[in-house]
Amino acid sequence: MLSQSAAWTALKSHADEMHAFNMREEFTRDPDRASRFREQACGISLDYSKNRISDTTLALLVDLATQAGVVDKRDAMFRGEKINLTEQRAVLHTALRSPDSSLVFDGENIMRSVHAVLKKIDKFVDSVHSGKHLGYTGKRIENVVNIGIGGSDLGPKMVVTALETGSPNNAPKVHFVSNIDNADFEKVAAQIDPETTLFVIASKTFTTQETMLNANTARDWFVAQTSSKGDVAKHFVAVSTALDKTRAFGIQDDNVFEFWDWVGGRYSLWSAIGLSIALGLGAKQFRDLLSGAHAMDNHFCEAPLERNMPVLMAMLGIWYNNFCDTRQYLVLPYCYSLSEFPSYVQQLDMESNGKSIDIDGNAVDYATGPAVWGGLGSNAQHAFYQLAHQGTQFIPADFIVARDTGNEFHHHPLVANFIAQTQALMRGKRVDEVSAESSLPAEDGLHSHRYFSGNRPTNAIVLESLDARTLGALIALYEHKVFVQGVVWRINSFDQWGVELGKQLAKALEPALAGETESTNLDASTQFLVDVLRA
Repeated sequence: MLSQSAAWTALKSHADEMHAFNMREEFTRDPDRASRFREQACGISLDYSKNRISDTTLALLVDLATQAGVVDKRDAMFRGEKINLTEQRAVLHTALRSPDSSLVFDGENIMRSVHAVLKKIDKFVDSVHSGKHLGYTGKRIENVVNIGIGGSDLGPKMVVTALETGSPNNAPKVHFVSNIDNADFEKVAAQIDPETTLFVIASKTFTTQETMLNANTARDWFVAQTSSKGDVAKHFVAVSTALDKTRAFGIQDDNVFEFWDWVGGRYSLWSAIGLSIALGLGAKQFRDLLSGAHAMDNHFCEAPLERNMPVLMAMLGIWYNNFCDTRQYLVLPYCYSLSEFPSYVQQLDMESNGKSIDIDGNAVDYATGPAVWGGLGSNAQHAFYQLAHQGTQFIPADFIVARDTGNEFHHHPLVANFIAQTQALMRGKRVDEVSAESSLPAEDGLHSHRYFSGNRPTNAIVLESLDARTLGALIALYEHKVFVQGVVWRINSFDQWGVELGKQLAKALEPALAGETESTNLDASTQFLVDVLRA
């Protein structure tokens, strides 16, 4: 068992020895600390010196990663072995961003299909941007509405939000609809014109409830506005594998973009699910995004574990989660354009590693995926940072910033806050320092309210620039971090059975809520809610 292994036991003993470890004192004692605990790759710098670790901690964490077989599992993933054991699927999202011409999977060179879909995306994007693909009245496409859910929404939405200021002049504006509350669609519908709008329906099976409900609503809206079902084909495209269903919907085969069952939803933005990214940002930026992710793939495959950025971030997370009894961590971008990044990481991390059964089908006896949350700096400083600084538990945090935001007047205060918050979380403020700067008498008890314990860990992630290539590398960094943690915890990071039960129960309740049938065999609370909401 993992919790009985030599590497795990050694880390448990070491954690007991580290109770008195104080980062502030360590920086005073060791002037070289910052230079030792630092890595750089793919336009990203990682300063992890403000963590509750020593050289011994790092060595023991690398031992655990080695013992867990991270290298072998990593290589198996890139080879296309079916490491998604519960669904007997390969995990090959990395192939989607690879320039290689050959990767044989199930007897087929899948790179031919991958590159063919990319070329199809390039061609379609060019037709929209150049004005060759027009709406039913001959007008240019000015708006794109991406209709999806989960990975078919969060990934593309995050990327488009991050990079839209660099969109080509001839690119349409991209909107996103995912929630089955009709207010989501209505808000977008108020901003668009059916003559100049293209809808992208993103659903592998073309049966996803939320997506198809919104897709049908969009089609009904379009037909009601145009009085023509025949023009649906000019305004709707699909990312799917279900050609029979897309045809029935009214979408031409030429406008259906393929992806494969070895592409998991939360890893799908690199696939044709990224069509809305390419439409909004241009084919070149989409290709640059893939290139940046591939660069991080290479770093992940080639760097030794002790210098490997995804491995280091993963093992730091395991250190806090399993040996320091934290159960959450923060993602805090100090880039307004990365406002959707914490939500993206939430799905990536918690849907992947929110598991309590190991790969052998046994219940784990250790903590796995933490709760992930966060917000946009500097807004979050005036929201929940109080908890981070003076709460009863420490919460590890990733701070993310770009070196250049293009506006010096705003950039310097932004970066100053970014640095200061990591410094404050590490240093804290001692009682003598409070006394020295306060005119209040120490005996009145108010000094203690201004005391900060400090010693609260952070990673500082600095992007050389916030462009498509660096963003691709950043996303891949977090993907591989989550993968490594799943390997160490011996769980399958690539299924999501926990998502399905609620959907099944909801479908069964719909007829009762509509008054079509009487609900039966419900617990008293559920029956009460059905009665109230049906009324």
